[in-house]
Amino acid sequence: MKLDMKRKANRRLKIMQGQIKGLMQMIENGKYCVDIITQSSAIKEGLSGVEHLILKNHLSTHVVRQMKNGKEKKAIEEMLKVYRLAQKKK
Repeated sequence: MKLDMKRKANRRLKIMQGQIKGLMQMIENGKYCVDIITQSSAIKEGLSGVEHLILKNHLSTHVVRQMKNGKEKKAIEEMLKVYRLAQKKK
């Protein structure tokens, strides 16, 4: 993984780690349900951002390398797998 992508992903994950701890405290303390859902939604958005970074890294490194080395079929299969996973989220 590219170093800058790794740093960005780890930074976002550390932020989300704090958000998850906060979410657990909110539930434990019986906070207002809408506030809990709002926090949960922010965490999901953060995770989507991490997925975006990882996919960007994959496309710019692994897929490019696969295409250059005659492994187009593998690259296409992986991208279709990612596409199917994204469709399940909807």
